[in-house]
Amino acid sequence: MRWHKNLLIGLVAIAALAATSAVAIAASGPSTTKQTRGGIETVRLGLTPSSPQLAACMPNARVNVAVRLTTDRIGYDLFTITARHLPPNRDYTVFLLEQAGSPFGAAEYIGDVHTNAYGYGRNTFGLIVEEAFSSTIVNGARVRVDLNRVGMWFADPADDDFCLGAGSPVTPFDGDNEAGVQAFNSANAAPLPAP
Repeated sequence: MRWHKNLLIGLVAIAALAATSAVAIAASGPSTTKQTRGGIETVRLGLTPSSPQLAACMPNARVNVAVRLTTDRIGYDLFTITARHLPPNRDYTVFLLEQAGSPFGAAEYIGDVHTNAYGYGRNTFGLIVEEAFSSTIVNGARVRVDLNRVGMWFADPADDDFCLGAGSPVTPFDGDNEAGVQAFNSANAAPLPAP
């Protein structure tokens, strides 16, 4: 009987430790990681909802980015974005940004991702990511601005109405100059590429 009691105490301790670790990981938020496989580095990061209101409306949403740093080999990097549990049948625009949140600074429109009837979407873009930058004038001097953050917008201004209501802001983050609000960004992850 005694070994049953000790086994039960040990299992309870392991479960408590696992729960504590899971809470600590969840509290830390998405991270940016870099790994090397086959001589190619890949940076991975998670995007999070851009506001508490959007997070409450999309509690199970997951948006992950994987960037294969292949510019030196093939002339561009491979940026793959995968989304799960998002509002279905919507288009989203994806940008590299100077700052993850407003006022964003310099921005580069890199592509779109569409969610299917189940809220799943995926796309891969071939572009320079590791050394992405914008050149601009600040106080009369030309300045290089790194574009090492990621943002994703509802492509249609009405697509965020399910959460924000019919009067939600119209933003210019689409090719036709009319988009909804920023849905997700990399504010809680390290800048690209990971250190």
